[in-house]
Amino acid sequence: MSTFSGLNTAMTGLNAARLAMETAGNNLANVGTKGYTRQRADFVSVGSVAQTGLLTSRNGVGQGVALTGIARLSDAHLEARVRGTLAFASQADVRAEGLSNLEGVLREPGENGLSALLNEFWAGWEDVATQPGATSPAAVLLERAKAVVDRISLSHTEISTQWNAQRQGLDTMANEINTAATAIAELNGQIRSSVAAGGAPNALLDQRALLSDRIAELSGATVRESPDGTIDVLIGGNALVSGTTVRPVEVAGGQSMDTDPAATLRWAHRPGDSIGLESGRIAGALSLIAPSNTTGTGGALAESAKSLNSIAVELATRVNDAQAKGVTVDGVQGKDFFSFDPANAALSLKVLASGAKDLATGKAPTPPAVWDPANALDGSNASAMSQLGKVKDGPDALWANMVIKIGVATKSEAQQAVSTAVAASSAQAAQLSVSAVSLDEENVALLAHQHAFQGAARVMTAVDEMLDTLINRTGLVGR
Repeated sequence: MSTFSGLNTAMTGLNAARLAMETAGNNLANVGTKGYTRQRADFVSVGSVAQTGLLTSRNGVGQGVALTGIARLSDAHLEARVRGTLAFASQADVRAEGLSNLEGVLREPGENGLSALLNEFWAGWEDVATQPGATSPAAVLLERAKAVVDRISLSHTEISTQWNAQRQGLDTMANEINTAATAIAELNGQIRSSVAAGGAPNALLDQRALLSDRIAELSGATVRESPDGTIDVLIGGNALVSGTTVRPVEVAGGQSMDTDPAATLRWAHRPGDSIGLESGRIAGALSLIAPSNTTGTGGALAESAKSLNSIAVELATRVNDAQAKGVTVDGVQGKDFFSFDPANAALSLKVLASGAKDLATGKAPTPPAVWDPANALDGSNASAMSQLGKVKDGPDALWANMVIKIGVATKSEAQQAVSTAVAASSAQAAQLSVSAVSLDEENVALLAHQHAFQGAARVMTAVDEMLDTLINRTGLVGR
C-alpha cells in the first residue's frame, strides 16, 4: 500500500462529511416545502487493496468511504394508504358540505322556514272565516299565500343554483386531472432518463408524488410503479397515465337538474365508456347531482327539488279543491286559488285570487237547495281550509318529511366526514413520521458530520506531518 494512501482515505472522509452536511442543509432549506421528502446521504466503506504475493502477512487497511447515493426516505405502502384515505375523506367532505348547504336552504327551524309560512297561511284562512268578505283579513291571507309561493320558488332556485355549481365544479376537476396527468407523464419521461443514467431524481419524484396525491383526492386513483422508475396512474382500474402516455377524461351529460342522462365521468378517447368511481371529490359531486328516481334514492339535490314540486302540487290541489267546494260572499262557486305548471310546479306556482270576492268562504248549498243571500257571512268553508295543514299527507307533512330526511342525511354525512378525515390525518401523520424533515434530527446530523469533517481534516494533517518528516527530515539525525 502506498505511503500516500492515508491522504486519500482522509480525503474521502472529508468528501463524505461535506456531502452529508450538504444533504442535511438541503433538508433544512426545504423544511417548509410542500411535498418535500427527507433525503439521506448513504455511504459504504471502501475495502483495502487486495494483498498478493508470497510475503503477504496481514490484511490491508480500508481506503475510506464512498457515496452510494442520496436516498429519498419514502414508504410506498404509506403513500398508497394516504392516497386511499384521502380519496374517501374528500368524497365524504364534498357530500357533507353539499348537504349542509342544502340544509341551509330549508331555513328550518325558523320564522323564515316554509313550515312557519304555511302555519301563517292556514291561520289566515281562520281569520277570513271569522270575517267573510272583509278586505283586511283577505289581504293578509293573500300576502301570506304569496310568501309561501315565493319561499317554495326561492328554495327551488337555490337548490338549482347549488346543482349548477356542483356541475361546473366537475368540469374544473376533470380539467385539473388532465393537467396533472400530463405533468406526471412528462415527469415520467425525465425520471426514466435520469434513472437510466444512474441519477437520483428525488426532486422530480416529489413533484410527481404531489400530483399523484391530487389526482387520487379528486378521483380515487391508484398508483402502480414500474421498474424503470415511471408510474401508472389508474382510475377505475384503467390507466389515466401509462409511462409517458396520457388518456384524458371528461364530464358528459347532465347540463341542468332536469336533464337526462345523468352526468358521468368518461374517457375522452372512448366516449361510450363511463368511469366507475368509488371515492374522490368527483364521486361525491356526482352523487349529489344524480337525477331523482321513483324510489327516492337519487341525488340529494334533485330529490329535494322533486319534493318541492310535490309540495307545490299538493298545496295548490288541496286549496283549489276546497275552493271548488265553497262559494264566495256573492254566492259564486269558488275558483282556483293557485295555478301551476305540472311540469315545473315549484317555479310556476302563482296566486290567482286577488281579493275577498275570490275567496270561497261559505259552504256551497246541497242541490236542489239554492244559495241564500242570508248565508253570505258563512265562513265554514274557510274554516275547513284552515285545517288543511293538519292533513296527514298534506303539504305540511310532505315538507316535514323532506326536512327530516335532509337533516338525517346531513348529520350522517357530517359524521362520516369526521371519521374519514381522522383516518386520512392518521395516514398522513404516519407518512410524515418517515418522510418529513425534523429540525432536531437535521441539526444533530449537521453537528455529527461537522465533527466527522474536522476529524478527517485532523487525519489529513497528521498524515501530512508524517510525510513531511519522512520526506524532509529523514537522514538529518546526527548532523
